[in-house]
Amino acid sequence: MGTSLTRAAQWAASDSGGGQLESSPMNDTLLNEILRFVENFSSQNPQEAEVVFEEPLQWSTTLAPSDFTADYDIRESDVESQEKDDEGCPLLRLSPPTVCVRNFSQLSKLACVANEKKLQEVQACVEENRKPLVKILGPNIAALHKAAKADRGKEQQQSKDADVKVKLLRLLQHADKQILRKLMKEISEKVELNPTAVKKEVEFLKNICSTGENRLLKLVRYTSDYEFPNGCRAPLWRQLEGEMFYLVIEPYDTETLYITCSNTGVFFNMGIKPEGDEIAYERTGDVFKDLVSLLKSKSQVFAENIDSQEFREPPPPRAPKPHVELVDAQTQLSLKTSRWKDLRLSGEADEKKNGKDADEKNDGSKNKANFSEASFAEQLSSLKNKASRQAADLFSETSSESNESYEEEEQPVRRQRNTDQPSDYWQIQKLVKYLRAGDQTATLLTLYALMDYDLKQETYHLAMQDSGGLKVLTNILHLEEVNLQLGSLGILREISHNAQTRRAIVDNGGLRSIVNVLDSRNKDVKALAAETIANLTSFRRARRTVRNYNGISKLTKLLDCSADLANVDPRHEKDVEVARFGVLALWSCSKSPKNKEAIRKAGGIPLLGRLLKSPQMNMLIPVVGILQNCASEESCKAAIQTEGMIKDLVQNLSIDNDELRIHCANVIFQCAENKQTRTAVNEHRGLPALVSLLSKTDNKQLMAATTGAIWKCSLSSENLDVFQDSKVLETLIGLLTNQPEQVLVNVVGALAEFAQRPANKITIRKCGGLKPLVRLLIGRNEALLVNVTRVVEACATDLDNMAIIQELDGIRWVWSLLKNPSPDVQSSAAWALCPCIENAKEAGEMVSSLMGGMELVIDLLKSSDDKVLASMCAVVAKIAKDKYNLAVLTDYEVVSLLAKLTDKPNDLLRCHLAQAIAQCCTWRNNKAAFGEAGVVPPLAHYLKSQDMKVRHSTVLALHQLSKEPNNCVIMHGEGVVKPLIHFMGSDDEKIRNAAADCVRNIRVLFPGQARAKKSAPKSPNQH
Repeated sequence: MGTSLTRAAQWAASDSGGGQLESSPMNDTLLNEILRFVENFSSQNPQEAEVVFEEPLQWSTTLAPSDFTADYDIRESDVESQEKDDEGCPLLRLSPPTVCVRNFSQLSKLACVANEKKLQEVQACVEENRKPLVKILGPNIAALHKAAKADRGKEQQQSKDADVKVKLLRLLQHADKQILRKLMKEISEKVELNPTAVKKEVEFLKNICSTGENRLLKLVRYTSDYEFPNGCRAPLWRQLEGEMFYLVIEPYDTETLYITCSNTGVFFNMGIKPEGDEIAYERTGDVFKDLVSLLKSKSQVFAENIDSQEFREPPPPRAPKPHVELVDAQTQLSLKTSRWKDLRLSGEADEKKNGKDADEKNDGSKNKANFSEASFAEQLSSLKNKASRQAADLFSETSSESNESYEEEEQPVRRQRNTDQPSDYWQIQKLVKYLRAGDQTATLLTLYALMDYDLKQETYHLAMQDSGGLKVLTNILHLEEVNLQLGSLGILREISHNAQTRRAIVDNGGLRSIVNVLDSRNKDVKALAAETIANLTSFRRARRTVRNYNGISKLTKLLDCSADLANVDPRHEKDVEVARFGVLALWSCSKSPKNKEAIRKAGGIPLLGRLLKSPQMNMLIPVVGILQNCASEESCKAAIQTEGMIKDLVQNLSIDNDELRIHCANVIFQCAENKQTRTAVNEHRGLPALVSLLSKTDNKQLMAATTGAIWKCSLSSENLDVFQDSKVLETLIGLLTNQPEQVLVNVVGALAEFAQRPANKITIRKCGGLKPLVRLLIGRNEALLVNVTRVVEACATDLDNMAIIQELDGIRWVWSLLKNPSPDVQSSAAWALCPCIENAKEAGEMVSSLMGGMELVIDLLKSSDDKVLASMCAVVAKIAKDKYNLAVLTDYEVVSLLAKLTDKPNDLLRCHLAQAIAQCCTWRNNKAAFGEAGVVPPLAHYLKSQDMKVRHSTVLALHQLSKEPNNCVIMHGEGVVKPLIHFMGSDDEKIRNAAADCVRNIRVLFPGQARAKKSAPKSPNQH
């Protein structure tokens, strides 16, 4: 059976993974139903009873040869049925203690032979055949499942055997539904306990303990005093098993009882372990509906007296539909281990995720009858989902999720299987049977026959999957015969281009077998295996499988071939060919981050550097493709630079192959953040090669890679000079329109570097670059917004550019970016606002006219990001130059917000914070407010900073604060006079004057303020 075993059977825990059925009423019902089904099957369905199982059901039996009748051939201790299959094998064979049965007819007869041992035999069969449907119908029975759901009115051209198998599957589906219906009925009739009901019964029992001489119990207590929010006292991990409480009860006439209360009933456990207070949770004995029933079974005194008037029992602890925040005990049936997917019968549910056809949507009634969505299995499944959500809520404060990222695998297009399959479909299935059963010569001939078919046809893939041919092909790889391995790999290589077939191979464990043959001594076998791996690893799970089975290091070893790839010796041509396929496989595998690091650790980067000198395009492109993927990792970037690959990459930019150029430019793009890489690109004349590629505007991928490389290379001043001479700036400005987003990100990033030079700001304006740049401020791409605001920040320092930006309403668009959720965008926008506010016409009025602009600034001063805080302090310093705007900021309590930031260690933040404080001190009582907020001691500490800008900004802030007498007293106490005297010798006149004025204010105001404090009468509290 399928669902009835995987979701309804209750299995005892087992370290070996096999396990036995628990002794429970639920399992008793299940075994009796299975026995009844088997006994009646042969008489009710004689044709289907003769269907031979794909694999025999076998188990350890207690039957002896003497138990069998004349219908069997008995030879000493062995017994064989007289009925044989087409190949002459007996349908039942007994070799004590093992019995093997191959159809339902023999199962029915065996049930009759077993007589009183029927249930014992059924239990043994179930325990040792956990996946009976797989053995009965084969591991890949999706095709039968489809046929079972198909419209019976449609004309089918199936063979008689296949038709009988379909009928057999329908019968098994129906039987499962009947069994689940009965189990669900029993479940619904069972008593459901919840914490409230159990606690009421426990209180009742405690009252019995305190009724004087007529007490029936000595003691009733919980083993734990801690109660969880859901009312339970069992540990969280036991609540997942449905357990709620553990009790210790001492009757008068028996030993101490240790009891578990779960939401399916109450039962005895094994008590407290000798070594400590931990409970031995294993159940002993039957499950009772309540505590009273359990105690009646154990204590005669309790049973005789509990029903008396004095000890009236409370109402039975039933809950109409209990809401318990632990895993629902009814769904323990499904929480054990759901193996339905392993039976390949969950296709319908999986296909629902991928969408249905209109015809299937209209066929709702049929879907309800489908076994994989049978109403009772669905009820169990829904209960499981509900319970899992409740358990998740319970664990939300105590558990953490895995950091494993969500695996986005390729989702192959769903295939509509037609029951009217062509003749090739059946012929291929017959060949697979020969492949499975033939000797070495027959197997090889069968492989050749399979190769004669069109391996790209959908029919071929369906037949191979439905017949288990994929598993057979991968099993052949375990043989030592090279010709068989080559034949199998030749087929696997071709059919692995199909998405569903790729998944099927990986799901069946075939990828591991293919990885293992990479150790073969035969070079053709290694080449074919590597090429097949390249096809299979198009999705993440397959790439992880290769890594887990040491496939990355094996593939890396294939790269070690002839040193002189320009003049390959004929003896080494095969090695080069093997290396090429190894590179293809690694290219596919290198899409996963962990595989990139595995390639580096396996010594792959130096080997790739050698292969980079190959003149063959089919070798160069995947090699550079791997480097492109690996260059996203810092360790791999360093290895690429160390191995001197930049020269070869630059030379390859001149080869007339756009795909190769794309990969080379992308590697340079990712590595050129390193100054040595930028210098190497310039030294090997890579800059002119990149400039020449800007003319290929039709190839958007090439444009994105090229502009990215130019952007990163322009970080060096000497490279920028080369680009200036080549008129790259004008070309980049022309690319601001009609380009994809990735190209725009790179183009604008390069413009931000060019705009650092004053002459280029004028060029950007004259070439009409400001208007498209302002338009890009409306976008949503974070990287693009960061780069655009950097260009605006640079261009806004030019008054003519600022006039155009203001005319285009650019300031409002930049200000609106402060609402962007990205801290990088917020920070970049704030830096762009600083020169805009400083250079805009009537800047004060413009700032005050922005609706909600001040509120945004105040809100961002509460950010947790230091970069955002530093940029917002800079904005506050610019806004505060206008006294009316400063008054508004003061009303918004900017003083207290700035004061809270003085303990931050970031030097950039300290620099602009000191500037903001200096500007805000110019309004009324802000100087005193800052002093009361405690900003003076931290600012005094800033004077010791290693950053000159921080020290200069601090001098300006202290100068403003020193105009308040109380602040002078604090400054003197903090010892600021000596460092300020040092700044009086500064080359900066503004800093020199501020330091001098500050010292003067301290000398003038400090003595008077100090005397005033001494002469002030003491308050009554000071006496």
